[in-house]
Amino acid sequence: MDNFMTHIVSITILLFLLITFLQSGIDKLVDWKGNLSWLKEHFSATFLANLVPLLLGTVLLIEVVTAVFCVLGIYQLISNNQTGFTITAMFLACITLLMLLFGQRVAKDYQGALTITCYFIVAVFGLYVVHS
Repeated sequence: MDNFMTHIVSITILLFLLITFLQSGIDKLVDWKGNLSWLKEHFSATFLANLVPLLLGTVLLIEVVTAVFCVLGIYQLISNNQTGFTITAMFLACITLLMLLFGQRVAKDYQGALTITCYFIVAVFGLYVVHS
């Protein structure tokens, strides 16, 4: 219980990121065709238009890996007070969000980019909290 209370902020942020990326990954798996169709339209006028299936698969993979590291980070913080998985999870979350931000900016979806920025702030704050 002491480790839980010591790392309550990091654990809460990890839970936020876990929900974010696990839900997004599950959505991509369950509705691959719908996501692919929407993204092809979203990027149709960009240089990424022909890469959408590859990019969707890449984002799916990193989202799932990030979610797994969030679970491992929570377990490691509580069980042995170590931060290796937590730092990795939060860094992967930042990288994933930067990838998504890049796509939104290329597609000139500035409102979507703003939304991603809010998630990014949480992830960077988490990285700061656990690394300090």
